[in-house]
Amino acid sequence: MARKLIKRFLDTEDGQIFYQIGGEGKPLILLHRHPLSSVEYREIIPFLMQNKTIIAVDLLGSGNSDKPPREYTIADYAQNIITLMDSLSISKASIMGNHLGSFIAGEIAANYRDRVEKIILCNIDLYNQDKLNEFSDRFAEAFKIQADGSNLMSRRSLHQSYANDPELTHLYFLEELKCHGYPPYGVIAVQKYLDSIPEKYKKIQSPTLILSATEDLKMMSKYGLSGVENREDFLKIIPHSTMLNIEGGTIGLINQMPEKIAKIVLDFLEN
Repeated sequence: MARKLIKRFLDTEDGQIFYQIGGEGKPLILLHRHPLSSVEYREIIPFLMQNKTIIAVDLLGSGNSDKPPREYTIADYAQNIITLMDSLSISKASIMGNHLGSFIAGEIAANYRDRVEKIILCNIDLYNQDKLNEFSDRFAEAFKIQADGSNLMSRRSLHQSYANDPELTHLYFLEELKCHGYPPYGVIAVQKYLDSIPEKYKKIQSPTLILSATEDLKMMSKYGLSGVENREDFLKIIPHSTMLNIEGGTIGLINQMPEKIAKIVLDFLEN
C-alpha cells in the first residue's frame, strides 16, 4: 500500500462513500462522530500511517459522501464498512470510532466477529433515552436552513466552546454545514440503537479499548445525556474491554491530542 494518503469513492446502492487510504501495515479503519467527517482524523493520520494502513471514511450523510436515500441505521452504516472492506480485499481490520463511529465499530465487532481484530471506542455512552430524543429534536431544528441564517452563529459558538482553537472551530462548523438541510442521520441512528446495545455488545470478542475524554463526559453530564456510570457500563457489557480516561480531552480529542492518542492506539494494537 502507498504511504501517501489517496482519496477515493466507493459506489454502493445507497450512494457514493468517500474515503482516504494510505500507509503500511495492518488495516485500521477510522470512523468519525456526527456531524463531522474523516477530517476528525486529519492530525492523527500521519502518526498512525507510519505503522498501519489507514482507511478514513466519510459516513453516508457526512463530509464528501452522498446523503443516504432513507433514514439510516447503525446496521446500515456497519454493512457499508463491510462492503468497503470487501472492495479492498481486507479480510480483517481493527476499527477506531468516536461517538457515532464507536457505535458502528461496536456493531461490526458484534455482528461480523471474524472481520474484526481489535476496536477502539472513543466517548461511547449508554445515553439517557429521553434526553437523547430531545437532543435529536434540537439537532433536527438546528439543521434546518433559515432564510436569515440566524441559527449559524449559535452553531459556530457551540463548536467554539469545546474546540478552543479558531482553526478547529472553523473546520467543525464547515463540516456541520454540509449536513444542514437534511435530517441528523447519525443522531437518529443512535437514538434507535440504544435499546439493543447490551445484548448485542455481549457478543463482541475483539479486545476493546474505551477512551473516555473527561471534558466530553462533563459536557454529556451537563446536558443530562450521560454520566460516569453510563460510560463504565460498557466495561460490564463488552467481555474483553478496558477503559482509559483522557484527562482534559473533549469531544474533539482526536484533533486536539493527535500524538498522545496515536501512541495509546498503536500501543493497544501492537500489544
